Amino acid sequence: MTSTLGFTMSYIGRKAGSFTGFRWERELHHPAYGVAWRGSSLGVALTAAGEPAMSHRQEATKVLPPFTTEPYSDFSEPAPKTAYELALAGVESTLGGAAPLVIGGEEVTSGPPIVSIDPARPDRVVGEASSATPEHVDRALDVAWEAFRTWSRTPADERAAVLHRLGDLLADRKFEIAALMTYESGKNWVESEADVAEAIDFCRYYAHQAIAMAEPVPVHPYPGETNESWLQAIGAGVAIPPWNFPIAILVGMAVGPVAAGNTVIVKPASTTPILGSAFMKLVAEAGVPPGVINFLPGAGSVIGDYLVDHPRTRFVNFTGSKEVGLRIAERAAVVQPGQRWLKRAYMEMGGKDALIVDETADLGSAAADAVRSAYGFQGQKCSACSRLIVVSDVYDDVLDAVVEGAAALDVGPGSANHALGPVISKTQHGTILDEIESGKQEAALVTGGSAIDLDGGYYIEPTIFADVSPNARLAQHEIFGPVLSVIRAADFDDALAIANGTEFGLTGGVHSSDPERIAQAKRDFHVGNLYINRKITGALVGVQPFGGFNMSGSNAKAGGPDYLRLFMEMKTVAERN
Repeated sequence: MTSTLGFTMSYIGRKAGSFTGFRWERELHHPAYGVAWRGSSLGVALTAAGEPAMSHRQEATKVLPPFTTEPYSDFSEPAPKTAYELALAGVESTLGGAAPLVIGGEEVTSGPPIVSIDPARPDRVVGEASSATPEHVDRALDVAWEAFRTWSRTPADERAAVLHRLGDLLADRKFEIAALMTYESGKNWVESEADVAEAIDFCRYYAHQAIAMAEPVPVHPYPGETNESWLQAIGAGVAIPPWNFPIAILVGMAVGPVAAGNTVIVKPASTTPILGSAFMKLVAEAGVPPGVINFLPGAGSVIGDYLVDHPRTRFVNFTGSKEVGLRIAERAAVVQPGQRWLKRAYMEMGGKDALIVDETADLGSAAADAVRSAYGFQGQKCSACSRLIVVSDVYDDVLDAVVEGAAALDVGPGSANHALGPVISKTQHGTILDEIESGKQEAALVTGGSAIDLDGGYYIEPTIFADVSPNARLAQHEIFGPVLSVIRAADFDDALAIANGTEFGLTGGVHSSDPERIAQAKRDFHVGNLYINRKITGALVGVQPFGGFNMSGSNAKAGGPDYLRLFMEMKTVAERN
């Protein structure tokens, strides 16, 4: 029999065992998830054979493979090397195409075009993206809210299956997407593949988390009442990703809210819109319903503020510079005429990340990790090591080793898999060189510091400043390029104080063999992601949730179990029995 509350009473019989009787079953229905949970009065349901039955979450996740991070290739082996070379050749033959807007699944062409170029060879056009207008924003919000009505009511396991399929499609085309990234962003093979692998992980991990978030929220029982709480999606929002992880962060920022049942408008970075367009083709192929993920390239001055300010924007998900993030946070806090909510706004911003090396460390490993952390993707990572803080006893030895390692990096186009490629744009190139020139007034330039003339590309030598004052601009300002400041500390306590002496708090690292100092760093190094005796970049989805403290942002912890919760709200229902 079924009650008006949606309960089903059923008989459980066990021929062998201690229990025979009745139990209730209940399907939890709510606007966000449809049938999202089935529970029973026994707590653990029993199958006819008397074995514990799977929970809804177990049933749902049964259709998904267990989450594991996407593996990386070893490009010293012939097979992946040949595969990547073939991908590069194939992608190169298609460069120069158009990237339309995508609104409700419909491709829309609009000018003037955003011309994307290869930073290693600026005379090569990677593609031309359409430019959205405020009118396109209005249309996109209309279809996003319309799609929200259905998508938010789609059971979590169905949403999860679609998004996991999207991750599988990215995996199937991993080298193709990575090769396009090599041309559009200047990343070498290793960095490009890692970027796509992270995007794959986001799709698969958030698919599993969507099912987890559909579980009812535990509440304390109360006599004479049935009380229940659940999480549900909040609406249509905006994702504004950066150019430095043009697939990984774009995908994570879009798929996270979507996995929770929301819909999004993605405004890609203007330097890497062609990669975003490639992702949208996979979105359609995966079966993501039209309107759930919309794609609006466009100038920030034309649609950026309009998207953030719009009264129908429910949330804003931003990753980028501190200056832009603070501006967005301020604008998003203003309640516009007709707005019916306080906007959720998450700002993931910059870092001035430090690696500490003490006298007990393996100095060779420490120096190698400093070089990897400082110069991977030309230092254009919010997690990059831009400060190397070394205790005085081993300062000279570590500095010499790091200078030697940096000077040995080969510089050239990412397509040839050089260790150090171009920076993203002419503007960024000029800004970094200006910071280097200014830094010469503050500290000793010990290697690098100049532009490299190669095919007109935006190359800069790996640069190191020594004897940098902890309060110098070199040690406080995020340069976002291949520039490392080396700072002398009196001892470990001094090194830790210097590390904490900026407005940021994203990543940090310690190389030490002293357990007490490592414990001290875990407790007192004020960063969101701390790495011990390894490089300080390369957080893995589901393994190292990523997000910082202070002016590094909202501590959203992308790739963590709480991320989807940021785009959900809790509803509680109490009913007298």
